[in-house]
Amino acid sequence: MVELADIFRRYGPEYRSQFDEQILPSHRKAMEDIINCRTQQMGGHVYQCENPSCQAHVYSYHSCGNRSCPKCGQDRTEQWLFKQKQLLIPAHYFLATFTLPSELRPCARSNQKLIYDLLFKSSAAALQKLALDPRFIGGQIGMMGGLHTWRRDMLYHVHVHYIVPGGGLSPDNTQWIPSRDDFLVPVEALSPIFRAKFRDALKKTSLFEKVPGAVWKKDWVVHCKPVGNGHNALKYLAPYVYRVAITNNRIEKLENDAVTFRFKNSDTDQWETATIPVMEFIRRFLQHVVPKNFMKIRYYGFLASTQRQKLAVIKYILGEVETSSAPPDKLDLCCPECGGHLLLIKKIIRQPRAPP
Repeated sequence: MVELADIFRRYGPEYRSQFDEQILPSHRKAMEDIINCRTQQMGGHVYQCENPSCQAHVYSYHSCGNRSCPKCGQDRTEQWLFKQKQLLIPAHYFLATFTLPSELRPCARSNQKLIYDLLFKSSAAALQKLALDPRFIGGQIGMMGGLHTWRRDMLYHVHVHYIVPGGGLSPDNTQWIPSRDDFLVPVEALSPIFRAKFRDALKKTSLFEKVPGAVWKKDWVVHCKPVGNGHNALKYLAPYVYRVAITNNRIEKLENDAVTFRFKNSDTDQWETATIPVMEFIRRFLQHVVPKNFMKIRYYGFLASTQRQKLAVIKYILGEVETSSAPPDKLDLCCPECGGHLLLIKKIIRQPRAPP
């Protein structure tokens, strides 16, 4: 089976040679980490089966932990899900999606940290502003948002998903004001507010003059739909937290300097295949590597870290009893040969990074 690491290992040097000055440090590090993930380079442990009739040796190498690595996402997603469930309240939920117009994508690709930050701030402010209107909710809402930058074929498509409880806390912090089950706020009114807030924020930067003026006259795409309870909402958002633009199981083959991969067509909901030159494949993947230390999951309203005391008030109003809980214990390591218990016998020291 072909893995992303195999592609980077084989074609990474040529890609770096061709596009040396254009490659961001975060992209270089992602390539290096993905190549070394769960290899001896990362260090690890050697275990031996305690079963006298087996005594097999098992090598367990460390993961790289890079947010763009397809091998590291699943475990971290489960840990993240457990923590987020503590933030849920007994209410119906909505999924709100704000999409950056295509005219702004070149600017976003070259100025990721700034544009992604403005996308978060302007979309969150727009939704909170409309929710405060007594015609809709008339209270403070809570929002958990996740950045997503790709389509299923790995093309660049920047948007933010928010999961939002259906209701808000009254201005005097004494009542929960529920929304309708099937309606949060009107997206027809939300779209121009989002556009205006993004425009006003971008005006304060040197990038504003580089953006086509027509983008401020078109409708910006905003969606908002009910998604059931909080667990359903989290299940939808969770894959966007640590999922990367493509997983190893979707890569079908690497031959003749081209990569063939599977993707689900969002229009037909059918699986299709695409074959593209390997250099284009690498470019498509790396454009979705977010800047170092960029927070791609953010919280607003009563879910913001500075407002969490209000979350406790809401749970009390809604009659939810706080319970202490802990993540499940990790299972003991088992021998792949006989199922016996494994004992640690040696540590493998991580090797120093090679020079770029």
